[in-house]
Amino acid sequence: MARDKWNSRLTFILASIGSAVGLGNAWRFPGLCAKFGGGAFLFAYIICMLVAGIPLLMMEISVGRKTRGGAPKAMRGINKHFEAAGWAATTNAFMIVTYYAVVFAWCILMAVVSFKFATTNSTVETASTLWQDTIQTTWGTSFSGAGGNIPILVVLALLAAWGLIYYCIRNGAASVSKVVKYTVFLPIAMLIILAIRGFIKNPNLGDALGALFVPKWAALGDVNLWVNAMGQVFYSLSIMMAIMFAYGSYLDDGANIAEDVMIIAFSDLAVSVLSGIVLFTTMYSVGMTTEDMSASGIATAFIIYPQAIVKLTAVPWLNAIFGFVFYFMLCTLAIDSAFSIVEGVSTAVSDKFAFDKKKTTKTITLIAAAISVIYITGAGVGWLDIVDHWTNAYSMIICGIMEALAVGWFFKTNKVLDEINKNTGKFKMPKWWFNTSIKILSPLALSLFLVWQLIDLIKTGGRYNAADYSLAAELIGGWLITIISFSSGLIIKLICKYNKALGDRVKAVEAQEKSWDEMGAANVRIETQKVDNQDIEDGPVPFI
Repeated sequence: MARDKWNSRLTFILASIGSAVGLGNAWRFPGLCAKFGGGAFLFAYIICMLVAGIPLLMMEISVGRKTRGGAPKAMRGINKHFEAAGWAATTNAFMIVTYYAVVFAWCILMAVVSFKFATTNSTVETASTLWQDTIQTTWGTSFSGAGGNIPILVVLALLAAWGLIYYCIRNGAASVSKVVKYTVFLPIAMLIILAIRGFIKNPNLGDALGALFVPKWAALGDVNLWVNAMGQVFYSLSIMMAIMFAYGSYLDDGANIAEDVMIIAFSDLAVSVLSGIVLFTTMYSVGMTTEDMSASGIATAFIIYPQAIVKLTAVPWLNAIFGFVFYFMLCTLAIDSAFSIVEGVSTAVSDKFAFDKKKTTKTITLIAAAISVIYITGAGVGWLDIVDHWTNAYSMIICGIMEALAVGWFFKTNKVLDEINKNTGKFKMPKWWFNTSIKILSPLALSLFLVWQLIDLIKTGGRYNAADYSLAAELIGGWLITIISFSSGLIIKLICKYNKALGDRVKAVEAQEKSWDEMGAANVRIETQKVDNQDIEDGPVPFI
């Protein structure tokens, strides 16, 4: 079966930027800047990106290209005992996309109902409750009574979201290549439009830019700032989510990974900063400050920002247009990240079982869509909050630790570095930078991040939000989903063991796979054979 391939270098870069640049850039990054000293958080974010984000991104893409596989196959290529780590990342990513698609649906819904910002009764109060009234959330986790309601508008928005996600990846890299040419540039264009609007006749422009860019250096002493900066880097760059292994596996051997990753990482940073400019200038222009902003992306986008929209101008219909542009921009940001997650999961499954890729993608999309219905009920926001917290604060971080340990301590990092620098020109990833990060700094930083989260969990008696959520919801949405993610490798192994047909298929696939060293030796033999054949056909090859 022929493997998917990117049709150009630009397509790969755009697809990777599209995956990396998501809703977290548009709303969570500005919110964290507001909470943690503006420029101080930006400074910490850049440090974390350089120390851990870029090296880990290079590692995933290069290992994916070398092994020609998704996360489980790639990790097995490093060390067969770490295949389970690949499955943990893949399963965790699947859990994430089940609710990420719902957030995408909310963005679609808000874009559709943005005309309400132009109605005569559109006030700050009605704007702040527009989203929650439309989705009819109870803010709790009980499905009884109003908690079991599913508004028809939200159902239609969810169907549209999943339909668009599947359409973008229906033919793998081929269809993704066609889509990203539009979905990457559209949100940037709209962010620029919104940023320009934030600069025009803004009496508080200086205060807005100062709040975003001028560091409050004392904030750097807050451990929470560094924990959140590191977490935002991992979440924003799409690492530890099985995506970049898959995207790397579609690269040809001539790709310049070192340079491409730098372009991807700094493009992601640029969009985050641009989003910060949009949020800060818009909100300050209507008299709001960082005190009114929230580190919660959902609160910022759906509750706080609408209050600014209705106060943008004295012309209601113009406010509605800006509201539509903002939410349509969020839609274009969300779709790339959503379909890239499904693509990463689909690649992992089809690699393992030699299933037809297109059918696998369709099946995974349908299963994920069915599960996502939970999050559009009246209790959906509460369940989404729980699952989001556990998949990001615990599962994703543990996956990162396992990846860094696998490459840094159970493999030779120089081999991975050689793959990264295989076709580099002026820029090469320095050995000291890559090795220090993968072997020491990344696993150490991730471990400290995890310990910090666990300490908070212990302090609250193992609960995330006991005041608003039931114990059963937290056990299922938190503990159980995390256990499933990290036992998924064992579950798949047991299924293959007791399902002979499936087991035989897996054995056939694994028999064709080679370890990193064996692949290198095989390539040498192939090249040698090519030279021998050339000698036979054309005579001796001249010595140069």
